[in-house]
Amino acid sequence: MTSTLSATPTAPAATAPTVTTAPGVVTGQPRVWLQAEGLALAVAALVVHGTTGTSWRLVPALFLVPDLAAFGHLAGDRVGAWTYDLAHTAPLPVALLVAGLAWDVTGLTVAGAVGLFHLGLDRALGYGVKYDSGSGHTHLGSKGPGHSRAQHR
Repeated sequence: MTSTLSATPTAPAATAPTVTTAPGVVTGQPRVWLQAEGLALAVAALVVHGTTGTSWRLVPALFLVPDLAAFGHLAGDRVGAWTYDLAHTAPLPVALLVAGLAWDVTGLTVAGAVGLFHLGLDRALGYGVKYDSGSGHTHLGSKGPGHSRAQHR
């Protein structure tokens, strides 16, 4: 029995461009999706805030509150990364939002919505969850002074 091979030539496999990144950094299309997800979260958080009937001035007034968690770095890089990530991941602002809605406490709802807005905008701009190294290394790349742009792609 003879087997026949297709006469159609196949193109050589394309090689992905080399990107210089640190280990544990999301790159390429998954990074784009995570940033789009962050933007969607920020928009949804603003919609939730709009339902509270409170002043829109609260959004810029409270926007930087999650960044106060950076003071955890005064206790060391590991503690600083933990406190930063606590304030910059969904569980805390979602818990505040759910508690505010469940208990009809507008202040908690606003705090949760603004926290999610901050988180979403950070992700959309490429700021990620920190590693314990304290070097500004996150799952979306390194940010801050002394970090090259190539690490963000």
